[in-house]
Amino acid sequence: MEEVKKYLPGLWRSLESIRKKEDIIKVWPRIKGISVDYGIMEHSKKIALIPGEFYWTDLGSWNALTEIFPKDRQGNIMSGDTLHLDSQGVCVFSKGNKLISTIGIKNLVIADTPDALLVCDKNRTQDIRKIVGILKSSRRKEYLVHLTERRPWGSFTVLRTQDGFKIKLIEIDPGKRLSLQKHHKRAEHWVVVSGTAKVRSGNRVVLVHSNKSIYIPKGIKHRLENPEKIPLKIVEVQTGSYLEEDDIERFEDDFKKEYRGSR
Repeated sequence: MEEVKKYLPGLWRSLESIRKKEDIIKVWPRIKGISVDYGIMEHSKKIALIPGEFYWTDLGSWNALTEIFPKDRQGNIMSGDTLHLDSQGVCVFSKGNKLISTIGIKNLVIADTPDALLVCDKNRTQDIRKIVGILKSSRRKEYLVHLTERRPWGSFTVLRTQDGFKIKLIEIDPGKRLSLQKHHKRAEHWVVVSGTAKVRSGNRVVLVHSNKSIYIPKGIKHRLENPEKIPLKIVEVQTGSYLEEDDIERFEDDFKKEYRGSR
């Protein structure tokens, strides 16, 4: 902190203004983005260095990432289920389940994630930040949210969205529960995949065991809880005219001070 105060006084003042965790949300937007390398390590006189005989890269770019992955005879990187035909120098990074095939292309980076697909010339990877800037200025949902989002009670993953329905996988940590809430424009069907769900729907409270389901009509107060000591997994099918996360009215919330967002 002494070195931060000396070389990054603006950052130091911001950090000093944090007294409780709620302050972080207020302070964070004011902090200038700079790495510890540039901000402190290049200036400080209080640094001790120890030689290390190991391979190191900070993976600061896509090109740096391509250097550490094994390649085939044509210089192609195949991370995930990939098939190349007459392609050279193609780098594929995929976490999905689908096959990615290339035919007769050269020197491309293909990054396949659950919520976006990037196809980029190897020599233009530095321009990815421009795409991110466009997403930000356009307030695209890909910049604001991910298909998998962590919550204080667990997480949810959007599996599919189409007109009139949305399918999610909801995972609730042991002993945690969601807020008491209701939706005005959608109904929900919950299928318990593993564990046992304690469900409040209107004035009734029921236990829903694995391979069983329950229907929550729109406009009904409801709450989902994991009463067991193992994670609870539920497939949720939403149906209705509007399926965005702001269609929610909360009445009780165990994590009101810890997060802002859906559920």
